Amino acid sequence: MIEKENMSFSKEFKEAISNLPDKEKDKLLFRLLRKDMKLANRLYFELISDYSVEEEREKVREALGKQIQSISNDHYSIGYLSMDVRSLSGIINEHVSTTKDKIGEIELNIFLLIEVLSKNKDRIFRSHPSKAQKFSTAVVARVFKILLLINKLHPDFRLEFKDELAELGNIIGDNPYIMKMAIFNGLDVNWLTSRDIPEDIEEIYKDLRSRGYLR
Repeated sequence: MIEKENMSFSKEFKEAISNLPDKEKDKLLFRLLRKDMKLANRLYFELISDYSVEEEREKVREALGKQIQSISNDHYSIGYLSMDVRSLSGIINEHVSTTKDKIGEIELNIFLLIEVLSKNKDRIFRSHPSKAQKFSTAVVARVFKILLLINKLHPDFRLEFKDELAELGNIIGDNPYIMKMAIFNGLDVNWLTSRDIPEDIEEIYKDLRSRGYLR
């Protein structure tokens, strides 16, 4: 019996699977893939797709841009805007799951925030303070996520995001609600504008979460 909590397989089990007839292994594989579309999409990308990771990333960027423009043209509450941001994040997550695009995960999340915040500044400002603060806290938490991802990269790759981070920092600094929540939740916007992410950003983040911030 294999315990779900411990997904390591014994040597005997692996050998038994390897010794199955090819036809039986194929049937088992396709049955499993039908139940795991993330794995199926990843295998399709790796084995069949003619597009590179960079090309797939650009397709996602274009799709995000069109959807952000569409939702920004409609007049509705900041609560719906929050739902839309989560939905758009799902598109990024699906891309990353399929392609393992670590650079794209950062680049697309920065793009998402820049586009949403710049196109909806007035909407956020006109919202009820409690709802605007909730939305702004989620934004700050997402910025921390981006900084954590960048900090895991080799230093040479971190420089690729300096201009976009500075732009994002300026947008946050120009939005009273988001800037207030950034200060309250321990996000120093200078980390973005000066391109100087603390080496201990992960410890800072964990400490803030342990004290109830970013929620």
